Amino acid sequence: MSHHSPLFTPGHDSTLLEDVKATIRDVPDFPKPGIVFKDVTPVLADPRLFGRVVNAMAAPFRGRHITKVVGVEARGFLLGAPIALALHAGFAPARKPGKLPYRTVTERYALEYGDDGLQLHEDALGPGDRVLIVDDLLATGGTAGATAKLVTQLGGEVVGYSFLIALDFLPGREKLGPEKVCALLSY
Repeated sequence: MSHHSPLFTPGHDSTLLEDVKATIRDVPDFPKPGIVFKDVTPVLADPRLFGRVVNAMAAPFRGRHITKVVGVEARGFLLGAPIALALHAGFAPARKPGKLPYRTVTERYALEYGDDGLQLHEDALGPGDRVLIVDDLLATGGTAGATAKLVTQLGGEVVGYSFLIALDFLPGREKLGPEKVCALLSY
């Protein structure tokens, strides 16, 4: 069995991490006082940097036979869809309750600042699907963990998780299984 590093460090693009760190915008006290929000929209606005990020987030999963990428609402859609294309996989959105038009499965979860739920279409994936879960940020692991439960409920196998940022002072990596988590940046 091959071993996959829990951390991804792109050797072929040595300035990527510095470029991304310099481009991400810190927004203090959002969505509530005491939280410093890591705003990735400036990264998305730069087409060259956005492409480099997508390639780097997809790279650890090339050759792992990913059949579906599940992007978590909402920034996970922005990263997950191009990562799915890069991996020649289908894409499925994990959305907040009431947003998907077809029959769904639902999972509730706790956030660091509240609670919510996620849904997938019941036919978004199934047995035999090898799934990569994508989001912009790993904090407590509640959102990604709920998404993994949805994938498993539909018969899919969670191969791994790809995040732009991991907040390593929070327990998300341990909750999800450090061997399955790849994050471009860690804070």
